[in-house]
Amino acid sequence: MYPENTPHVPAQRAVEVHHPAPLPPAVPVAAPVVPVQPNAVPAMASIVLPDGRVVTGYAINPAQPEPVAAKPAVSRAAVNVALGGVGFLAVCGGLILLTSFIAALTAFITQLIILAGVIFGGWIAVQLFSASGHQGGAGTTVNIRKAVIKRSNFRG
Repeated sequence: MYPENTPHVPAQRAVEVHHPAPLPPAVPVAAPVVPVQPNAVPAMASIVLPDGRVVTGYAINPAQPEPVAAKPAVSRAAVNVALGGVGFLAVCGGLILLTSFIAALTAFITQLIILAGVIFGGWIAVQLFSASGHQGGAGTTVNIRKAVIKRSNFRG
């Protein structure tokens, strides 16, 4: 702690004591006094020094730190995950609706084809059965008198 070859011991060191010096009283300057209403009455503080004197003055308010930006209640990552999940469910629901619409459209087109087949097949059946009922069997018309006459001409 002390360098070697020093002739004094710690008890022999000189001690300096500093005492605060009182401020001289302010000299009032003759200035016009304008009454002004203060915004707020500042707080007064008194401090008792070790020698018994009392110092009174205005208290200095500590500097207020800048307000920190408020964090959102929910993290951005959680919001992004939730929005992604909602979007995914919307896409899945849309695909299910699209699939059911395609299935219903396919069933409707199939029923239209079957209906057209039944109507067209019925029309063909009516044509076949009505032609065979009026012409007698094979569907070809034969005039027997002309055939006989022609036959007679060949014998002659």
